[in-house]
Amino acid sequence: MGIEKLTDKQEKQEKIVTMFDDIASTYDKANRVLTMGIDIQWRKKGCNKAFEILDKKELGQITDVATGTGDLLIYWKEQAKKNGVKIDKYIGIDPSKGMLEVARTKVDFAEFIEGKAQVLPIADESTDVISISYGIRNVVDRVEALQEFYRALKPEGIVVILEFTKQDRNGLIDKVIDFGMKKVLPRIGGFISKNYEAYQYLPESIEEFLTTEMLAKELEETGFEMKYIKSFSMGISTLLVAQKK
Repeated sequence: MGIEKLTDKQEKQEKIVTMFDDIASTYDKANRVLTMGIDIQWRKKGCNKAFEILDKKELGQITDVATGTGDLLIYWKEQAKKNGVKIDKYIGIDPSKGMLEVARTKVDFAEFIEGKAQVLPIADESTDVISISYGIRNVVDRVEALQEFYRALKPEGIVVILEFTKQDRNGLIDKVIDFGMKKVLPRIGGFISKNYEAYQYLPESIEEFLTTEMLAKELEETGFEMKYIKSFSMGISTLLVAQKK
């Protein structure tokens, strides 16, 4: 039974990775169109909050997990400069070869490594920050990933998570948002990427994911101390920042 479950998890994870390989070339364009560019502000907020909590002017390493095309690394570097923080090394990790190919063409200051969130290819206590934007719900072994984050972070290191968390949508505005996520988003994303199935997966994966409270609890159970939780755009996106004790 355990072997069957493991196999099912592996197959599901491999299917998700293959899907991202398929949409890699159009991923950035679809993101900007679907969020109307507001996701950039969400990402910058996460970077700034981490720098505020760490309160240091020099950091050894920032590691972006499920880095995709490397978007967040660009904002890490930009906001580090604005905050007067020197970063020695940037690393992006992703299991998708297609995404990493795109990342390497647009981000020339970071090292990119093929790898999974639940088996990070970096040493114990080697990074000051671990970030993951809109990727934690795609990690089948999420608890193992959070444990890996804890292992790889330096003492008092910061984990920054941006995600579409599950919401209870009952009001009129909530229903409009729900309609947009389930009906409009897949059509637009599918048109841009020519892969309707991939963008149908997005709202489905959100419905199957945790609430903000449940994700925060998992972080605390792993050993993190929650430092900041903020929802954006009427609960569409949520930022969680936690610190290794």
